[in-house]
Amino acid sequence: MSDRFTHIINGIKALRKTYPNMDMVKKVLNSLPTSWEAKVTVIEESKDLNSLSLDELIGSLLTHEMRLNKESEKEKVMKKNVGKALKSTTNDDSESSEEVDEDKEMEIFARRFKRFMKPNKGR
Repeated sequence: MSDRFTHIINGIKALRKTYPNMDMVKKVLNSLPTSWEAKVTVIEESKDLNSLSLDELIGSLLTHEMRLNKESEKEKVMKKNVGKALKSTTNDDSESSEEVDEDKEMEIFARRFKRFMKPNKGR
């Protein structure tokens, strides 16, 4: 955005039309999306727009954008990690679950053995 704005301002200067620094700063602040409204308010209240240079403003906005990008990357990593949990059991549960697993395995084995024996008719 800053490159485009600078290109436009340089084109206007080539036509011998100049804008005061304060007007350029206000135009940049007004062109920011609504998600940046808090940052715009902070800049307007804390700094004198008459003395604020365009370079200082753009540097401040770039710093803020880099912070937002870091935060969004952290959120993406956190979202990826959500839902990953290990199943925990106690010793009593594991013993009973082992017995249940063995019973199920035995049932499956018996079914397969019966299917195997049907075509051969016990041979």
